[in-house]
Amino acid sequence: MSLLSVFATAILPIVTIAAVGFVLGRLREIDVEPLNTVTVYVLVPALVFHSLTTTAVGGATLVKVLVGVVAFILLMAGIAEGVGRALGESEPIQSALVLVSAFSNSGNYGIPLSEFAFGATGRATAVLYLVGQSVVIYTIGVYLASRAGGARGLGAVKKVFKLPLVYAVVLALLVRALGLVPPADGAAMTTIQLVGDASIPLMLILVGIQLANANYGAALSRVGSANVLKLLVAPVVGLAIAAVLDFGNTTVARVFVLECATPAAITSLILLIEFSGERSPEGVSGPEYVSAAVLTTTLVSVPVLTLVIVALETDLVTSLL
Repeated sequence: MSLLSVFATAILPIVTIAAVGFVLGRLREIDVEPLNTVTVYVLVPALVFHSLTTTAVGGATLVKVLVGVVAFILLMAGIAEGVGRALGESEPIQSALVLVSAFSNSGNYGIPLSEFAFGATGRATAVLYLVGQSVVIYTIGVYLASRAGGARGLGAVKKVFKLPLVYAVVLALLVRALGLVPPADGAAMTTIQLVGDASIPLMLILVGIQLANANYGAALSRVGSANVLKLLVAPVVGLAIAAVLDFGNTTVARVFVLECATPAAITSLILLIEFSGERSPEGVSGPEYVSAAVLTTTLVSVPVLTLVIVALETDLVTSLL
């Protein structure tokens, strides 16, 4: 598959829809909180349930994906921690760098991208990646954000138990195991699919609006290392994990690597806003650093992810997966 073909079929739709959100965010003052609530509590759980109950990916492979997600986050967190210390970063930038490097925008950006690039299997794998990352980000991620703010309380860890998508996964796996999945062409599954599909364009519009409203400040000049870790090191680490775990399904392995390569997660910004407001000695706060990293990794990801998708289709990479 050529670079132009990959860009046109997988990347251009992402950029176009997100650009609509960006322009909208610049022209109108939009409160993203209600839209985000609808997405997280209604649309994404429906997407999760439908994707996991209709996917042909086996249970063993699903478990391997979850293991891979945890392994990737821990490895990237360790690498970023070492890089930050080597560069002499202090808090809150040190923890912000780790958050940016370890957690991907696997939902708003990753799910649509994976579906455009690899179809239904891509969407189902991306959904599972999002679930695994959500659990980790509200545990390890909360710890890092708290550390950036002076190790304040970890009460937000309980938020993981309030995420409907986690329960949607449990329900989906349960009905699959019991053979109780409703007919795919029945009214129930058709309705669930309709609701879940609505999340795809809305998530991308939210990305654009959030980028339009983010405060980058003086942090733009500070996020070079974050960009290198997130867009260059992360895909290599993801590829190594996929090769070791041997998912048994080449498409699943490709999507896993692609999810690892997606831009920095906006959720990291939300956590730092809640737990870290102080500035580094250079006058940059944790939220400003993450905002700049989200912006730059998202923009640079357009050519980078085009190349990643092409590379994932090559014989060399396929032989490793």
